[in-house]
Amino acid sequence: MSSVLYDTPGPRAKLRNTVLSVIFFVLLALVVVWAWQKMDEKNQLTSALWKPFTESEAWTTYLLPGLANTLKAAALAMVIALPLGAVLGISRLSDHRWVRGVAGTIVEFFRAIPVLLLMLFANEFYARSTDVTPEDRPLYAVVTGLVLYNAAVLAEVVRAGILALPRGQTEAAYAIGLRKGQTMSSILLPQAVTAMLPAIVSQLVVIVKDTALGGVMIGFTELLNSRGTLAANYANVIPSFIVVAVMFIILNFILTSFASWLERRLRRSKRSTGAVLGVEKVDDLNAAEVGGTFGTGAGGSI
Repeated sequence: MSSVLYDTPGPRAKLRNTVLSVIFFVLLALVVVWAWQKMDEKNQLTSALWKPFTESEAWTTYLLPGLANTLKAAALAMVIALPLGAVLGISRLSDHRWVRGVAGTIVEFFRAIPVLLLMLFANEFYARSTDVTPEDRPLYAVVTGLVLYNAAVLAEVVRAGILALPRGQTEAAYAIGLRKGQTMSSILLPQAVTAMLPAIVSQLVVIVKDTALGGVMIGFTELLNSRGTLAANYANVIPSFIVVAVMFIILNFILTSFASWLERRLRRSKRSTGAVLGVEKVDDLNAAEVGGTFGTGAGGSI
């Protein structure tokens, strides 16, 4: 099937794509084999270096506590950044210029600063201006940096998702007497969430991975930071990197799999039944919003 941006490849194009794919995977396999041989020559993959991972001490003392801190920081950042990003994204669509201006300034400012700098600034702020203990300060700084940056990014995702909906959705809502707030909460957001979900999940994966920045710069004992301590004690740098990489892959795969399941569920639940919304249903909706008054307020008359 062809589209505006893409034509279905013909036989020659399919053959060319297949040949290029085969060449790419062969080259990739050769690079992997070469890297494996080089590490093996340096005795970086001997069985003795993998032995610590078969014992409970390496997991209970280093990896699992680091994983718990990673999940804690990522979960806190997600819980705060998602609603904050939604508020900022919706505010950028406000009819009031000052609301759009303030929200736009916040989004553009924090989106332009690297998340690592935000963590460093937050760490200094908590050290100089608050009573946060040195033990808790790295967690606070990591969460603050992740929230400020990712809320700004998610705000643009929300704004783009809402603007991507057909304009007729808004016009139809106004035609049956819904106000802008009702249109946003009852018509636009429920539809936009499904369309935005892949981009939101991609940003959540970024949040999980960016927790490692706190371990590198401000001493937050997350998974990658704990790996460094483990490698220093057992002298197994390469195996520890491989194990931690696999843990990150599994963690993010679980997150994306859950998001895919949620997206399919949302799409099934929102399939139209072909029913027509009656006037009495509109009355009930407006009554719930304005205490039984229908057709009043800005945009409320039919």
